[in-house]
Amino acid sequence: MVDTVPPVATVPLPRRPLDPDDGRRHWYENALGWRTVPGEPLRLVTGLRFDVLDVPVEAGVAALWRLGPDSPVAVRGDRMRLLVAAGSAEELPGLLDWLEWGALAPELDLLALGEGGHMEAPPVPGTGPGSGRPRPLQGAAVWLRPPEPGCEVEASLPTLSAVGGVGGAPDLVRLVDTVATQCHRVRLRRSCAQPLAFS
Repeated sequence: MVDTVPPVATVPLPRRPLDPDDGRRHWYENALGWRTVPGEPLRLVTGLRFDVLDVPVEAGVAALWRLGPDSPVAVRGDRMRLLVAAGSAEELPGLLDWLEWGALAPELDLLALGEGGHMEAPPVPGTGPGSGRPRPLQGAAVWLRPPEPGCEVEASLPTLSAVGGVGGAPDLVRLVDTVATQCHRVRLRRSCAQPLAFS
């Protein structure tokens, strides 16, 4: 008679709870092809597929008409992030000089995020109020105009090659001029609103 050992029942290890950022990371990396930065909070790598012009919301709102309807735009607090073609951040100083904003550039509150930079990843569209999912925290980044999976997002971003009407992309020169003008107006309004200090 052969001794038989009863089979040992294996119990699967408990599954790790699904991290909400895993779904977001998957959407950005697989649906859009955008790289993310490891760790928390979830951040998008700039300089590869797109760059970002980071401006005061007041200036960004005035420039929205310069963007194509498919150009993604995010908002975080009092800042608006306009996605532009990769490489635009490197062109910004020269563009501001050419548009005669170079002397005021440090005071314009116009930032460019390009190669080596990153921006906070807004929640995936359809995950806000009414979707049954938690709302983003107050002050967190949100999409004003979300990117569309399956669309060639990069083709809709403002670029220098659009000068002269080539292709369907918005013109980066006109966008930068509009944003710089609006940033300057915001700066003047804020300086005029401050009380004068007499000693």
